[in-house]
Amino acid sequence: RMDLDITLMVPAFSLSLLIYGLDVLRVTAIAVVSCVLVEYLIQRFLIKGDCTVKNLSAVLTGVLLAFNLPSDIPWWIIVIGAVVAIGVAKMTFGGLGRNPFNPALVGRVFLLIAYPVQMTSFPQPAMAGYVDAFAGATPLAAMKAGKLAMADVNFLNMMAGAMPGSMGEIAAVALLVGGVYMLWRKVITWHIPVAVLGSMALFAFVVAWCNGGISSLMYELPAFHLLAGGAMLGAIFMATDYVTSPMTAKGMILYGVGIGVITMIIRQWGAYPEGMSFAILLMNAVAPLINKYVKPRRFGKASK
Repeated sequence: RMDLDITLMVPAFSLSLLIYGLDVLRVTAIAVVSCVLVEYLIQRFLIKGDCTVKNLSAVLTGVLLAFNLPSDIPWWIIVIGAVVAIGVAKMTFGGLGRNPFNPALVGRVFLLIAYPVQMTSFPQPAMAGYVDAFAGATPLAAMKAGKLAMADVNFLNMMAGAMPGSMGEIAAVALLVGGVYMLWRKVITWHIPVAVLGSMALFAFVVAWCNGGISSLMYELPAFHLLAGGAMLGAIFMATDYVTSPMTAKGMILYGVGIGVITMIIRQWGAYPEGMSFAILLMNAVAPLINKYVKPRRFGKASK
């Protein structure tokens, strides 16, 4: 799946490159090279086993890490994120297939806690170039701070990626194109993305109904939360990781609902405006328990 996953990120990468300029290429290149190099050095000098960088998993981790970073972040912070993602979250547990947590998200959350200013200062999209860009808040942060009203939200701009944010989370249309193609090629199933996005939309719908009764906000708020932040990136590319997600269809739905609900709880009442990364990592920890208790019926065994 690795090479196909990377290929399907090209639409989102291309749109981000158009919006934020050549810094997107810089961040992605540093993240990918750092992840590959860290994995190679650990296997070469510490584990002293077979080199596995050819399976492209480190490249995929690098791309996903870059997608979770601002396009103007300093190079040395990217390298630190790669060391944490590969060295701590992946190779510490034995490498690919043994890591309980998504490595790219571990790197991202570590950087968010260690360098909150750099990780939450985003350049303003400049479709004509990056020179005139200036730091700005994401729609989620602006909404949480009371600086953005729902009436002022431009949903077409959010779909096209014309909003501040991490490199890979702004391109909702491109991410959806990649997700649909992944479903068509059966790289992923519908269970996790639909459960994540569906539970987020339902949660936002209930919140809007409780706060204002029947109004247009009941439809605008769910759309806003699905398009803002890392909802699409997390639901389609991060939460569907084979290694860290449940194996059964029922387990995937339970896992996805958990991610969606936790994300919305953090967005609604937490200190951070975004909660997708934290939600996925929390449900990564629950995935083994889901696999233990949510199992398919054994072949030939009669149902009760």
